[in-house]
Amino acid sequence: MLGSTHGTFTTDLRARVVACGESPRTTVHGVTAAPGDQDVSGRPLHAPVPDLDRFFRPESVAVVGASDAEGRPNTGITRQLLAWAERVGTRLVPVHPTRTSVFGIDCVPSVGALTEPVDLAVLLVADPLPVIEELAETKVRFAVAFASGFAETGEAGAAAQERLAAAVRRSGIRLLGPNTNLNAFERFREDLEGPAVALITQSGHQGRPVFTLQELGVRLSHWAPTGNEADLETSDFISYFAGRPEVGAIACYVEGLKDGRSFLLAADRAARHGVPVVAVKVGRTETGARTAASHTGKLTGADQVVDAAMRQYGVIRVDGLDQLQDTATLLARARRPHADGVVVYSISGGTGAHFADLATAAGLELPTLPQAKQDELHQWIPEYLSVSNPVDNGGHPVGDWRGRKIIDAILADPSVGVLICPITGPFPPMSDKLAQDLVEAAEATDKLVCVVWGSPVGTEDAYRTTLLGSSRVATFRTFANCIGAVKAYLDHHRFTTGYRSPFDEAPRTPSPSFRKAQALMRPGRRLSEHAAKQLLRAYGIRVPREQLVTSAAAAVRAAGLVGYPVVMKASGAQLAHKTELGLVKVGLTSASQVRDAYRELTDIARFESIDLDGILVCQMVGRGVEMVVGVTRDELFGPTVTVGLGGVLVEVLNDTAVRVPPFGEGEARSMLAELRGRALLDGVRGAPPADVDALVEVVLRVQRMALELDGDLAELDINPLMVLPRGQGAVALDALAVCR
Repeated sequence: MLGSTHGTFTTDLRARVVACGESPRTTVHGVTAAPGDQDVSGRPLHAPVPDLDRFFRPESVAVVGASDAEGRPNTGITRQLLAWAERVGTRLVPVHPTRTSVFGIDCVPSVGALTEPVDLAVLLVADPLPVIEELAETKVRFAVAFASGFAETGEAGAAAQERLAAAVRRSGIRLLGPNTNLNAFERFREDLEGPAVALITQSGHQGRPVFTLQELGVRLSHWAPTGNEADLETSDFISYFAGRPEVGAIACYVEGLKDGRSFLLAADRAARHGVPVVAVKVGRTETGARTAASHTGKLTGADQVVDAAMRQYGVIRVDGLDQLQDTATLLARARRPHADGVVVYSISGGTGAHFADLATAAGLELPTLPQAKQDELHQWIPEYLSVSNPVDNGGHPVGDWRGRKIIDAILADPSVGVLICPITGPFPPMSDKLAQDLVEAAEATDKLVCVVWGSPVGTEDAYRTTLLGSSRVATFRTFANCIGAVKAYLDHHRFTTGYRSPFDEAPRTPSPSFRKAQALMRPGRRLSEHAAKQLLRAYGIRVPREQLVTSAAAAVRAAGLVGYPVVMKASGAQLAHKTELGLVKVGLTSASQVRDAYRELTDIARFESIDLDGILVCQMVGRGVEMVVGVTRDELFGPTVTVGLGGVLVEVLNDTAVRVPPFGEGEARSMLAELRGRALLDGVRGAPPADVDALVEVVLRVQRMALELDGDLAELDINPLMVLPRGQGAVALDALAVCR
């Protein structure tokens, strides 16, 4: 577990926020937005930012359904809210139709009887809908609904939640819940300093381990338990927290995203501000996704798309709550790295080698220390021990004056940005002095110093007092969590350095290609291959020379114009997989072969009762690397673009990468880098390198198509896209398109 945050452990976060800068914004109904920023589909390009200051720090709170009758659930909640109100200096107003007072505080009979403005209404009623409708006549800005029995229960509950959400929209009130809890009104420690972690959870219990980090000295600033998200959602809180100067990192436990676009806009806002977002997202497996949906009543989306979308916008996805704690805390506290190099330093050669193997496999850079630095270290470390990285001190030097000199010398190297010291078990003659030296060295440097305290006991003074008492050392309990957090730390700062939002490059107006393509669309229908290729041509994507014919004689004439050898294929809106039906003939070199192929293709189509718009006579394209590029619609994120190894084995290999538009050239190249078969594009077994630039251009044109035809295009599949040798381009040999 990471150590405390007493003292200042980072640069001024307020200055960081101001330095990021944003376009001018206006505020309407408590939501901030940039005026006129919409993409070609009319969707916003900046996250709406709700003004939640009065939600988290209200001057007055109305508790509807307040009670002091012993044994009633509402009594316990009222008591907790009273204690919270006293701590934060908030005036509490009980609301109850039959009581004159609750816990000695005068009641009002209804929210309509409130005589003074109230910032927040807490609804302790089974059906919050009538109260929301009544609150619409007041000036209450926020409400919290604890009641369950909504979308998490099935169709009837989902319908009830939609009625509640509609009433909230009409009222202008912002609602947290339903099916939420009191986590927003927990006791936050006020004695801790430094950047804070802001917490967002949909299931309150899952946030408890992060919240209790305060007991180890980690500052928590907010907790948003979003529940069913009938109105306020995870994205709203990310957007709000990203602009708070005290927030150093945002930790999220997400069971289901309400709206993918809103989430990306919020993540984009956090990236613009340089605020890291760390998330556990439930639903990696079919079982996990099904459980999440039954609990929150929201879509989870295809996990591959969720994973890719998070990476696009710098959201750090972790698997467990322990990783969420450690990674969010490190990212909140640590300063920007001076270098990416990681040095592993230990009192055991075996421990150092083991840790170095794991760190290298995870993608951390462990540079070999320069010979001059190694010679310096050998002043204090015996010559027979390796100090190239990892650095093995052999144990004895840590017990005296040499220990600190070794640490300082490592940190002084300009290639080193992070020093990690795994201490696998307590051995006081060595471990206590080593821990103290690491703490003192960390106080004297602005580089990151991490310690892995491997003792399963965790009661040792070197751990509880020395390490956890430090404001500068990041302390972990496992190798894996340390490596994951350090990698996230380095990746985050690489990502946000010079970050340019993909939304800044999104097309605002339709291109000439859009107008050509729109005329080709057939609502609710699948296009034939010929029509789908016309769609590609409209967007400047190269297809083979070809002609659509309806007679054998016309086929022979077309073959002469296209040039032998030719390929002949049946073309019809019903045809998705022609090869399996024998409706493709390749390598035809004569008029007689063309005539025979025409008759055979049309005979098969008649036998299979397939309607054709004709037979395609196509140019035979040279060999290259077969790829697939496509567009599908995700339930959460809308249009997505996929690229991968193509041809007839595309379903077998399943080697693909996906992104959510908009994105630029760099992201398109990152997609290719993710493919297991990426080496094929570089040329293998004597094959020439493929035209990667042409492939990237096709991916970018397809993503433009996906954005502009979002309302018209349900699916696009270019397979195979033949990527020819470098400098020769890429050709779409086949295409399938389905209109919405």
